[in-house]
Amino acid sequence: MSTGKDSSGSGGTGNGGIGIGRIHCVLPEEQVKVLELPEVELLGHDEARFVAESGVRTVGVLPDAEIGELAARACRELLAAAPSHPNLLMMVAPRSPDVLLGSDVCRVQAEVGLESSFAFTIDGLGCTGSSAAWALARDLLVADPGRASVLITHGSRPTGVDRVRYPVTVIGDGAYAMTMVRGGRPVLRGHRMETDGSFHDLFRVDYKQAPWYEWREVCESPDRYRFEMAMHSRMRLGRMVDEVLAEAGLDRSQVAAAVMQNVTASAFEFYETLLGIPIHPVCRTHLADYGHLGAMDVVLNLDRLMTSGDVSTGDHVLVLNNSPVAAWAVTLWEM
Repeated sequence: MSTGKDSSGSGGTGNGGIGIGRIHCVLPEEQVKVLELPEVELLGHDEARFVAESGVRTVGVLPDAEIGELAARACRELLAAAPSHPNLLMMVAPRSPDVLLGSDVCRVQAEVGLESSFAFTIDGLGCTGSSAAWALARDLLVADPGRASVLITHGSRPTGVDRVRYPVTVIGDGAYAMTMVRGGRPVLRGHRMETDGSFHDLFRVDYKQAPWYEWREVCESPDRYRFEMAMHSRMRLGRMVDEVLAEAGLDRSQVAAAVMQNVTASAFEFYETLLGIPIHPVCRTHLADYGHLGAMDVVLNLDRLMTSGDVSTGDHVLVLNNSPVAAWAVTLWEM
């Protein structure tokens, strides 16, 4: 299943804004009930309760697909629908690369036929990588008037065999490609992002000592994730939202909608209470149907929001994003 929205040429050229040209999402047709995942039978009491209360009903599965293959497919299908040759190809790094020492992004470049595009990867930011990517793409277009577009892509797959990522979420499969262009819609009107290096090793996989099918993600301290990181997110995202809106001369009552990454149902409630801004229902729908798609979440949610009919030209939308690396981002878009 795939979706796309072409917003190139739909306004913004006159004011010199840089925004989204097109989004294309690849989603699986095959979906598996979370409670039927093989690892669920082996979970302890706390882990099983977490899965049952996560808000994820099913996860999409793309059997035997590699990250580079998924990302390349998303890019090919996007460019087939809206032919162009981007100046830059930017890949938001997956949880684990297809190859060590090789280059997943250069594989995508070769398979899509983007010989003259410079290809590179944004890594180390987890889910927040997509927000960093579109902000960097905007800056790169501003920096060089000779550049016309930046192509961004990402593929979501679990790190090893298990899809349950306790105490965070349940992982599904998917991929996206999107372009940032001059005169695109929605226009990127404001952005803030921050990192905190003290959380850099909160999650890890001991991949050097075991074959891939034995890889298990370990959280060094579930309590630190639940409480200390939640406290940081509360303080940082609340302040960052205020900063982005103040820079645009807006207040929270002027935000038409907000979307964020899909982690758990309780996370939506947490941020709605924190910000006083409702999280659009499309996020809950995607969480329930597809699980957590990593850095793809916010792109899929923004794309579906734009086609939902719930926002109009000129409306302002907030995209919140954070990851347990830890990294936080807030982006303001004008539809």
